[in-house]
Amino acid sequence: MEFELIALLFGMAFFCELVDSTLGMGYGTTLTPVLLLMGYEPMQVVPAILLSELVTGAFAAFAHHKAGNVFFDFRNAKEHSIVKKMGKLGYLPRSQDSRIAYVLGLCSLIGAVGAAVFAVNLKAYLTPIIGIIVLSMGIIILFKHRSQSKFNWFKVTGLGITAAFNKGLSGGGYGPLVTSGQILSGVNGKSAIAITSMAESFTCLAGVITYLIMGTDINWSIAPPLLVGAVASVPLSALLVKKINTVRFTLVIGIVTTLLGCLTLYKAFS
Repeated sequence: MEFELIALLFGMAFFCELVDSTLGMGYGTTLTPVLLLMGYEPMQVVPAILLSELVTGAFAAFAHHKAGNVFFDFRNAKEHSIVKKMGKLGYLPRSQDSRIAYVLGLCSLIGAVGAAVFAVNLKAYLTPIIGIIVLSMGIIILFKHRSQSKFNWFKVTGLGITAAFNKGLSGGGYGPLVTSGQILSGVNGKSAIAITSMAESFTCLAGVITYLIMGTDINWSIAPPLLVGAVASVPLSALLVKKINTVRFTLVIGIVTTLLGCLTLYKAFS
């Protein structure tokens, strides 16, 4: 691979991941169609993006935790009633942020694995549905960005499965659903960004493993520059999120989500 191409892929990954780790969306959603337009095959693009976000998702979550944007504590809450009832098999993270990430991660196993198995057959139907969902949530956030919604586990679980399915299918679309869905479910905007990064890492891990188990012939040539470029942007994004006003930050997420929903629908019907 020529140096100019490596530098281009590095720069694209850096910028897209900077946006993704700052707003909780945009890496795969933006980078996948761009790479396809550059002439790369889907089996080069999707697995490479999943692999790079597997690493950057975990790193971004750690960086946000250190910056104080979120509080992760995955130690077992042994005194919780659910843990006591399950006995030795009982596990539940101590902090609320960790619990949300944990539930979304479990949802990822269902959504991402199912997507990898049925990718070819269902892709044509999923894109317009995702576009409608993302657009709807963006509009709702724009109207409700100053209010605080009551937390709802049911919404978080349903959106986690849907978003993970879309991620495993196309390499993108996870962040807009999970980030906006958490905000509409009562999660603080800054925490939602970090939780999305952590949960997305689980989603990507499930997707990569499933593609490998299925014996898919994958070309990993573009994975290294994408991975390095994405990782390099994470510290800056954590700093940006820390300094942004929460209400304005949520408004920005609403605007970006709405625009991504419109773009997704345009791509689906064009």
